[in-house]
Amino acid sequence: MSWKGHLLVGLVLLALAIALPFVFQVNYVITQVTLLFVWGTVVTQWNLVYGVAGIFSLAQMALFAVGAYAAAMLGFYLEWSLWLAMPVAALITVVVSVLIGLACLRLRGPYVALLTLAIAQVLYLVIVNDTDCFTTEGSGCLPFFGGVRGLTRFGELGFREWLGQDWRLGHYFVALALLALALPFSAVIMRGPLGLAFRALRDNPGLARSRGISRFKYQIWVFALSAFFTGLAGAFYAANFKAIGPNVFSFSLLLFLIAMMTVGGIGTLWGPLLGALLLMGVDEGLKEVQDWRDIGLGLLLVAFVILLPQGLAGLFTRRRERAD
Repeated sequence: MSWKGHLLVGLVLLALAIALPFVFQVNYVITQVTLLFVWGTVVTQWNLVYGVAGIFSLAQMALFAVGAYAAAMLGFYLEWSLWLAMPVAALITVVVSVLIGLACLRLRGPYVALLTLAIAQVLYLVIVNDTDCFTTEGSGCLPFFGGVRGLTRFGELGFREWLGQDWRLGHYFVALALLALALPFSAVIMRGPLGLAFRALRDNPGLARSRGISRFKYQIWVFALSAFFTGLAGAFYAANFKAIGPNVFSFSLLLFLIAMMTVGGIGTLWGPLLGALLLMGVDEGLKEVQDWRDIGLGLLLVAFVILLPQGLAGLFTRRRERAD
């Protein structure tokens, strides 16, 4: 698809997203679509690392948690406005991501996955095992990272004061703006010189290095670039729910987001977003039958892996090619 085609699709989807909360004036729908925008932002950035650069990193949810905890701690301990804490938390996430990228430089394939998963687990254990009293609040002793209870009362974005009962609309449009910035950011990288370098190192690293493409340089670049909006999404997640805890390290959530990329189409621009939309819709439909929820999602993922390995985006691409 040409740039004009992508732009047209993006504008149509943006118009639909803007109109949706005014057509479906149901708080639950607005809340769930807000969460869809958050996960859509995360998977579009994860797709840069995994799909475009071919680095099987499982650190993305850890980076999401870093952004969330950084914003919450800046708000709680330093009493910063969350509007200031969120971008600062995103920059902190970039620094952590670069360190993870440096640790993975000498590794390939499953070894990267194991190391990044181990890093995420270390962060999780640091948080849940943090039991020493750092400060006291109304409910008693509070560890530095909040421990298993997590952190609350670190501030909010102010929409409850500005919009009253319609405060969810404010959060909805912040999440939409986040996705509306993250997706073009990914598109520019994928279609630009950085994207070409990432794909070259993914598809033929030996030839890429012989042409002067430094694996060290571009691996650090892709980790850093994908981390900013991931950390920002994590910070917004904390602000949206006014609480953050170690549940963001959940392995089931990690697999759910990987499934979004797989179902939508790994390495494509619109694939992760399509996957997020489909899986959140299916997940929502299966909430009434909790016993079948995981089974249904698993069967859907298996069906796509076997029948549509290129995902929804690949299916649309093939149909367009046949039509031409």
